[in-house]
Amino acid sequence: MTPTLETKDLTKFVRDIPDFPKKGIAFKDITPLLKDPGAFRSAIDAFAARYEGRGIRLVAGIESRGFLLASAVALRLGAGVIPIRKKGKLPHKTLSASYDLEYGTDSVEIHADAAARGDKVLLIDDVIATGGTARAACELIEKLGAEVAGVAFLIELSFLKGREKLGSREIFALIGY
Repeated sequence: MTPTLETKDLTKFVRDIPDFPKKGIAFKDITPLLKDPGAFRSAIDAFAARYEGRGIRLVAGIESRGFLLASAVALRLGAGVIPIRKKGKLPHKTLSASYDLEYGTDSVEIHADAAARGDKVLLIDDVIATGGTARAACELIEKLGAEVAGVAFLIELSFLKGREKLGSREIFALIGY
């Protein structure tokens, strides 16, 4: 069994990819963290410890790296998983919300039956940058009548002030830049 790491040590498993997806953007790549069993376990343990005992019924993950984190955390919490995907990728009836990125605009969708009124949903993604994607995902969960019980990120790019777009929702990030 691989030992877990302190969350402060997780930064060494995040690498910068300059000028991706476009010039001037420094992309935070988490694939080194995902491939290291101890680092990945540490991240999942930290999320699960923060949210266990809070009645989380579903964990929503934003396409695509958020799926990896949400699935593992959901298993630990005994919860189900909701995929929030880019427009046109879900096969059933959907609700949609648009948002601005630091490098353009996009839309995300959720199945119209993904959660029920009053369900407590934890939203997880890999990075919060400008906050638009997370805000749109929260709006979709709330349109279903569910409660966003928390919004969690592996990485927060605080200099982009994405937290401000999420209003009074509870926000948690393991790593801050």
